[in-house]
Amino acid sequence: MIEVRNLRKTYGPFTAVDGITFEVPRGEIFGFIGPNGAGKTTTMRILSTLLEPTSGEARVNGLDVLEFPERVRQLIGYMPDYAGVYEGIDVVEYLDFFAAAYGVERSRRRAAIEGVMELTDLGGLRHKMAPSLSKGMRQRLILAKTLLHDPAVLILDEPAAGLDPRARIELRALLKELGTMGKTIIVSSHILTELADMCTSVGILEKGRIVAAGSIATILDRLHPGRTLALRTYEPEKALEVLARFATVQVLETADHTVRLNHTGEEPEIAEIVRALATAGVSVLGLSEEKANLEDLFLRITRGEVQ
Repeated sequence: MIEVRNLRKTYGPFTAVDGITFEVPRGEIFGFIGPNGAGKTTTMRILSTLLEPTSGEARVNGLDVLEFPERVRQLIGYMPDYAGVYEGIDVVEYLDFFAAAYGVERSRRRAAIEGVMELTDLGGLRHKMAPSLSKGMRQRLILAKTLLHDPAVLILDEPAAGLDPRARIELRALLKELGTMGKTIIVSSHILTELADMCTSVGILEKGRIVAAGSIATILDRLHPGRTLALRTYEPEKALEVLARFATVQVLETADHTVRLNHTGEEPEIAEIVRALATAGVSVLGLSEEKANLEDLFLRITRGEVQ
């Protein structure tokens, strides 16, 4: 659904996006991760036809954003990192204004407005003045207007910024629901745990370059093939002696009563390792596999560099 090839955007001597390449298949929720200044917003604005790239290609549903900007705009819904609301109008009037701007036919406009209000749970606030809404409800309103023309692709730049914990949880649930409806979603956020919970794949940017892209599990497997295990024991020294016998085991760290290790062998071999530990008299308090963690992945891949 979204294809980006060797995309570059420069401003004089400054390079905001430096030849990035990635794809987002139809129906995926793709998390865009990176520090401020990494190039996330610039890339999203190019995909939304608001900026022209210096070079490279960006396509939405096969349409080049430079060649067919009007057709691309019919396919996408763009939610910027900050969007204001107009004074003197209520929720319904705000949505009606944008429905007209999106070219929604008058005969379908009311149904479209009611549909997005139901989806974003704004029905009870239909006559509330837009500027008086809380931050969370305002974000829902802006997302609702983004959905009015039923776009196939959603490009959401920091939609959870500034929201309280409850509003973030509700927004996350709403984005998951949109994903189940078949929407292709690109979403950026600094709250990595939120992206890990809802994204099917991620792209990690640093200094305008993609440093990793794909599912969290796939990226972690490229960094550390196999599985990461945590062995709890009161005798870590004896455990290390036993683990050294297995060529498929790499000890990552030892802290307190826990030995973290990477195992690249077949899963049945784990039982052999446990038997060897028991035979050597090592008391095994527990052995568990560590699941993929987006925050650890981000820290492992990036260097903390900004442009």
